[in-house]
Amino acid sequence: MKTTLIGAAVAAVLAVPAFAQGADVPDNLEKLGNFQTTGTTDFTYVPQEDAFADGIRKTLERITLPEGFRIGLYAVVPDARHMAVGPQGIVTFVGTRKDKVWAVTDRNKDRVADEVKDFAPSLKFAIPNGPCFSKDGFLYIAEQNRVLLFPAAEFFYESPDVAAFNLVKQGELIPPEEESYNHTARVCKIGPDGKIYISLGQPFNVAPPEKLDLYREVGIGGIIRMNTDGTGREVYTYGIRNSVGHDFDPETGDLWFTDNQVDGMGDDIPPGELNHQTEMGQHFGAPWYGGGDVRTNEYSGQDVPYDVVMPAVEMAAHAADLGMTFYSGSMFPEEYRGAIFSAQHGSWNRTTPVGARVMVTHVAEDGTATSEPFAEGWIDGNGEYLGRPVDVAQLRDGSILVSDDLAGAIYRIWYEGM
Repeated sequence: MKTTLIGAAVAAVLAVPAFAQGADVPDNLEKLGNFQTTGTTDFTYVPQEDAFADGIRKTLERITLPEGFRIGLYAVVPDARHMAVGPQGIVTFVGTRKDKVWAVTDRNKDRVADEVKDFAPSLKFAIPNGPCFSKDGFLYIAEQNRVLLFPAAEFFYESPDVAAFNLVKQGELIPPEEESYNHTARVCKIGPDGKIYISLGQPFNVAPPEKLDLYREVGIGGIIRMNTDGTGREVYTYGIRNSVGHDFDPETGDLWFTDNQVDGMGDDIPPGELNHQTEMGQHFGAPWYGGGDVRTNEYSGQDVPYDVVMPAVEMAAHAADLGMTFYSGSMFPEEYRGAIFSAQHGSWNRTTPVGARVMVTHVAEDGTATSEPFAEGWIDGNGEYLGRPVDVAQLRDGSILVSDDLAGAIYRIWYEGM
C-alpha cells in the first residue's frame, strides 16, 4: 500500500509543469525536485518530556472549558503557528514565522505526540507559516514570497530529503519590493473547487493610496486562488487588512475568514472580524474601514468606491483573531457540529490584554453567526500572557488541536461526556 501511494505521488509530481518546478531556485530545491540526495543527514529533535513540558501542563490546569471537555499537552513545538493534519493521520505539519516546519507524530496513537522533528531540513524556509493539505495527500507550504509543493509528504517526511517543487517560485507570490517584516504570515486552504486559496496580508497599518492599485491587481490585502498546478491565478477576495485564517463551510462551500483590525485607534475600537464570503470579488472594506463599520482616520470622509460586505461577527477589539476551522467531527456534542473554532492570539495594542483564547462560532441556517469563548485562561490575574493561541485543526478522532507560538506548544481538546 505504501509503495503504491508513493509511486502514484511521484507520477503526479513528474506531471507538474516545468515552469512550476523552475530552475532558478535557492538552497536544495532543484536537487529535491530531481529526486537527488543533498547530503543532509541530521534532524533537529524537540524533547517532549522535561521540565519545560511540565510547566506547560501546569498552565493548562487553569484553562476553562465547557463541561465535559478536557485539554492536554499534545506536543512541545517551538514557535508553533498554523497546522496541517495529514489525510492519512500519520503526521501533523506545523509552520512557524521563522525558518522551520515541524513534523509532529503520534506513533502509538495515544493522542500525545511521541516525536517532533524538523521537516525537510535540507531546505531553507522563509516564514513558512502556512501549511495545508489536499485530500489526496499533497502538502503545500505558503511562505513569505513562495509556495512549495510536497507530494506524499506523510511518507517522505521520515527522510531529510523529500520530493519538493515550486508551486509559486520565490519572488512571484508578491512583487519582491513589497516584501515586509509585517503581516507576511500566509495561510492556505484547498477549496471545494479544488483550487488553493492563499491570504496575502498588506504590510501597513493602513495601506496608503499610492499602493491601492498595485495591491488590488496582485491580491495584496486579499485572498488569491489558483489551480494546484500553479496556473490560473486570480484575486478572489478584496479589502482585507491582514487575514491569517480561513476555511470553507462544508455545507455551502462558502469562504469564511478572520481579519485583524487597524491599530492605534483606542482600546475598544475597531472590532475584530469574522467574515463570510458568498461570491468571488466581494470587498470587505479595508483601508476605508478599520474594522466593522469604523472608518479609518486616513480615509475618513472619503467616498468608499466599492460595495462593502460587513463582518458576520464583530469580535473583541485587538484580540487578534487568527486561525480557524469548521468542525466536522463526531466526538463533540451535536451543538458544535458545523461550528467554527477560531484562535484569538491576544492584543499588543491595548492597555489591558484581551484574547488569548479559543472562540466557537455557531452559524444558523439563515447564515447569521454568534461567537462565544470556548477555551480561555491564558491571561493571568496580572495581565500576563501564559500562552497565545494561533490556529485550530481537527484530528481524525474528532478532537481538536490548538497551536501556541508563545508557549511553543500544541494542545489537544477532547470531549469525555458530562
